[in-house]
Amino acid sequence: MAAGDTDVKICSNALLLLGANEISSFSDGSTQAGICGALYPQIRDYTLAMAPWSFSLKKVQLQELVTEPVNEWQNAFAMPSDSLTGVPRAVFTSAAAGVKPVASGWEVLNQEIQTDYETIVIDYQFRPSEAAMPTYFVNLLKYVVAAHLAEPITDQITKAQHWLQMSFGLPMEGGRGGAFRQAVNI
Repeated sequence: MAAGDTDVKICSNALLLLGANEISSFSDGSTQAGICGALYPQIRDYTLAMAPWSFSLKKVQLQELVTEPVNEWQNAFAMPSDSLTGVPRAVFTSAAAGVKPVASGWEVLNQEIQTDYETIVIDYQFRPSEAAMPTYFVNLLKYVVAAHLAEPITDQITKAQHWLQMSFGLPMEGGRGGAFRQAVNI
């Protein structure tokens, strides 16, 4: 894990990659801090949602809601409040070992899984703290943040293009090259 990493530290390092000054907080009064504070949460969540990173996956048995769905389903289960995407990665009908995920017989509506199954266990993606993110992902995140900050901070589109290429590779790699590919392979 990247002990000591914070949202501000990741943004500060991205600013350094751009040749800009570091920030001490998102509210330190600088233009850079304001831009980082506004953009960083979306950039982080977008980058997390790009792959099923093992450090951002959880398995949990959901609690059935008291109110029944107003459609064809019999039961409703609330998605966890810390779900990053609002959609499960896999749905199971039991917490027993060896149970295979079910691909049908459920749907997600209004942050609920609606189904006729009586038990729902899901694998889902959550937003870990920056301190819990491994170094390879923090490095990717710094590059992606630099790519998004480049134009508003430096007013140089070529710097944005450079950091996008460092993050995701050449256009022919379909956004799956560069630091992203390295992180996924780790």
